[in-house]
Amino acid sequence: MFRNYLLTAWKVFMRRKLFTAINLLCIVLTLVVLMVVTALLQNTFYPTGVEGKSERFLQMMVLRTETAEGNTFTGPLGYKLIEQYIRPLKSVELVGATTGPRTVSVYQDGRVTELEMRRTDANYWRILDFTVLAGRLPTADDDAHGRFVAVVNKASADKLFGSAAAVGRMVSVSGQQFQIIGVVDNEMQLNAYADMWVPITTFPSTDYRDAYAGEFIALLLGRSAADLPMIRKDVESIARATHFGDPQRYAKVRFWADDKIDTIARQAFGNTEQADSGGATMIAILMAVMIVFMLLPALNLVNLNSGRIMERSSEIGVRKAFGATSAELVRQLIVENVLLCLAGGAIGMVCAALVLRALEASDLIPYLKVSLNWSVLGYGLLITLFFGLLSGVLPAWKMSRLDPVHALKGAI
Repeated sequence: MFRNYLLTAWKVFMRRKLFTAINLLCIVLTLVVLMVVTALLQNTFYPTGVEGKSERFLQMMVLRTETAEGNTFTGPLGYKLIEQYIRPLKSVELVGATTGPRTVSVYQDGRVTELEMRRTDANYWRILDFTVLAGRLPTADDDAHGRFVAVVNKASADKLFGSAAAVGRMVSVSGQQFQIIGVVDNEMQLNAYADMWVPITTFPSTDYRDAYAGEFIALLLGRSAADLPMIRKDVESIARATHFGDPQRYAKVRFWADDKIDTIARQAFGNTEQADSGGATMIAILMAVMIVFMLLPALNLVNLNSGRIMERSSEIGVRKAFGATSAELVRQLIVENVLLCLAGGAIGMVCAALVLRALEASDLIPYLKVSLNWSVLGYGLLITLFFGLLSGVLPAWKMSRLDPVHALKGAI
C-alpha cells in the first residue's frame, strides 16, 4: 500500500511541476530562516565550547543603587562588591571577575591596532573553556604579582605579528608594556568575546579595589546545575542586606545572578528594579513570532494544496466509485504532502547549513561559530512535519468528503 502511495505521489509531483516547485520553494525558504534563527538562538542561550559550563554558572552584570534622595545609578559592579560579598559565598565553587571589552590602541612595531581588551582574574580562565593555541593562560600567581602579561586571540595575533609567533612578544597598550604569554581561539560568546586579555592587577591605579560600583562582571560557577537556585537566593539576600556602609548614598541596592536567558532579557527590557528579568516574556515573544512566521507559509501551502487536489477531483471520484474510503484517500493525500515537505526539508537543511557557513565567513558577527547540530536538525524535522500535516489535512479531508458523482463531474 505504501509503495503505491509513493508511486502515485511521484507521478502527481511530476505531472504538475510548477505546483511542486512553488511548494518546495515555500517550504525551503521558511525552513532556512527558521533553522538559521534557531541555530543562532541556541548558540546564544545554550552555548557549547568556551561557555560550555553555562548550564552551571550565572552572571552578575548589573548593579542598581538608589540614594536617599531617590537618585539612581545603574551600571556594572565594582571590584570591592565582588571581593567582599560575592567571593565568600559557600554555595559557589568559583567566582571570576572580568571587565567588559573596551577598545584600546595597541602599539607594536610602529603600527597602531584597535583591539577589544578585557581585564580578568585567574578564575575567569578556569570558568570558561578557551582553546589554547599557543603558550599558556594567566594564573593566580600572575595576578598576585601584578605581572604585565597578556593573552590575544588568533585573529589579533595575525593582525599584530602575521605569520610570526606571538608568544613572548611585547606590545604597548595605553603606555603599559605587556608580554604576550598565550594565544587562544577566536570566540564571540557573551562573556568570552574580546581580542586581548590582561590581569586585573595591571590597572594603572588601585582605586578599583575600593569601588562598589565600577566596570566589572562577576561569573559564579556552581558545583552543579542544581546549585544555581541556591546561588540566586544567596545573591538576592546579600543585595537586600547590603548598604555599603553609606545609607545616604546606598539607601537601596539591587543586583541579581542571572543565567544566559535572564542576562539577555534584562539587558533587552532594562528590568533592573526586580528579580524578574523578563526572560519568560522574551521566550514567549520569540516563540509567538516563530509560530506566526510558520503559520503564514502553512496557510499559503493550504491554498496551493487545495488547488492541486481540486484538479484531481475526477481521480478521487473514480477511486470512491470503486470503493475507496475517505480514510484511505486522506492517508494518500497526506502522505503525498508529507513527502513533498520532507523533500523541501532536506533541501532546506542543506541550504541552512550553507547560509550559516556564509554567515561565519562574512564576519558580519565577529568570531561567530555556529552549526547545525542534532537538536537543530530535530527542530527542522518537526517543522517540516508540521508543514506537511497542517497544510495537507484540511484539503485532504475536504476532497475525501466529495460525493463520487459530483467529483466525476468536476464539481467541487
